[in-house]
Amino acid sequence: MRYQQKDFTGELKDKIKITELALKEHAVRLLNEYQSFFAQKYRFDAEFNIEGEDPFIPGYSSSFSIGFANEEGELIDLHIIKIWECERFFLGMPTSKMLPGSKIIGELLDETVEEVKEELKQYIEEYSNE
Repeated sequence: MRYQQKDFTGELKDKIKITELALKEHAVRLLNEYQSFFAQKYRFDAEFNIEGEDPFIPGYSSSFSIGFANEEGELIDLHIIKIWECERFFLGMPTSKMLPGSKIIGELLDETVEEVKEELKQYIEEYSNE
């Protein structure tokens, strides 16, 4: 869901932080639960990433990634879920410069945390059946 700068509130910031925390904790759970299961076939990793410090400043982004690599460490598959991303736009194009008329827009994950967990479970199950 897209948010204009005028929609940036404390409530939205709390929602972003709660979602990030829930998925960060889920990443740890997934690693603990599945890493030994896949040890014979794949290298399994789940990671939570944040760039920036303030969710309402352009350049901030948070994401959750989960992936499988072969025994040599070559990536087989990677699934990335963007949680929040804040960018500055000028005439519909992303820009890093603060130009007159530019707008700051944030995009939040449309799915609930439970829906994301289910999506990740299905993704992992694809590899556990191989």
